Amino acid sequence: MLNKNVIEEINAKVSEILQNSPAKDIEKNIKVLLSGAFTRLDLVTRDEFDVQQEVLQRTREKLMALEGKVAELEAQMSKPAHKSSEKKAAVHPAREEQEKEDR
Repeated sequence: MLNKNVIEEINAKVSEILQNSPAKDIEKNIKVLLSGAFTRLDLVTRDEFDVQQEVLQRTREKLMALEGKVAELEAQMSKPAHKSSEKKAAVHPAREEQEKEDR
């Protein structure tokens, strides 16, 4: 029991000395300097980074799905476009004939 009291007393005295010493002030000043430097660097926490990484991954997946749909729609649009242009070409000379007759 005597040893416990001695250890507690030594611990209390060491803590008191450190609180009143310049070492404590230096530690506080370094923390303030580092905190200011980190703030100016616009750093993010690991959690924020992980969340943004997940959002980016989902966005990439959606983009790939939309690109596939666009390609599919373009393919569908190009097939009827050929047929309609053939029809227009067939109808177009007849329209010219009709216009000539109307003049």
